Amino acid sequence: MRPLPPFTTDASPAAAPVDQADGLRRLFAAGRRQRLVPVAFNAHAEGTPVLLERLAGAFIELGARTLVVDAADSAPRANALAEVDLAAAIEPLGTGMSYLAARGLPLRHVNSRGSCEAWLGAVEAAATEADVILLHANARDLVRLLGRREVRPVLVTTLDPASLTDAYASMKLLAQRSGLMTFDLLTGMTGTPKAAQRIAERLASCADSFLGAVVREAVWLDRREPVDAPATPALARLAAHQLADIDTPDSGFGLPAFGAGAELHAY
Repeated sequence: MRPLPPFTTDASPAAAPVDQADGLRRLFAAGRRQRLVPVAFNAHAEGTPVLLERLAGAFIELGARTLVVDAADSAPRANALAEVDLAAAIEPLGTGMSYLAARGLPLRHVNSRGSCEAWLGAVEAAATEADVILLHANARDLVRLLGRREVRPVLVTTLDPASLTDAYASMKLLAQRSGLMTFDLLTGMTGTPKAAQRIAERLASCADSFLGAVVREAVWLDRREPVDAPATPALARLAAHQLADIDTPDSGFGLPAFGAGAELHAY
């Protein structure tokens, strides 16, 4: 097994915030295309709604209006209006954030080839004000929704071993069925960052050894913090790098090109 470099924590010098919000705001002001950020549902990860809201908040801090599309098993039932008018079913939740309850909707729009990419396209067309669509769904539904899109899914876990197993299962399904080999990781914890770091390292090691996949950014958040707390430096970097992937290899607003030798919390 190849040795893996250590994760950089929020307390490390390399995790210092970078001044990129202005460039990101200009990127969206210029009318650039929406960014899709899939988040794999984890049935064993208690507190996932808090992590989703913290992630959405990090995008909003960077100037990106964010729509959370919740199609996971834990989501509220979809509003009947969503079947006839998706735009009208989107609920504003505050400055820069909106929400679409979508449990069960992807499966209602599966075509003869088992794909519901057309439904996701309809959501994107309806969400004209959104710069980022945060798509929370079971991994099996993400496979049907994403097809062969070039995205970097976010996995969610806690310190519970069952949630780590679930996160790995989602990674494996997305790697094998959608060809996605790079992931980010959000870990919910309660004041035990060293344990959260070990969880991240374990998942990254399994990804590398058994799938050839990569955990690029790993962030652990204390679930006791307010959901509207400012993004930690590591969470801000995760959000910024998700947005920077809009243009590769040169993002055009101050972030280094991938593989340029900068520390990107990468495995």
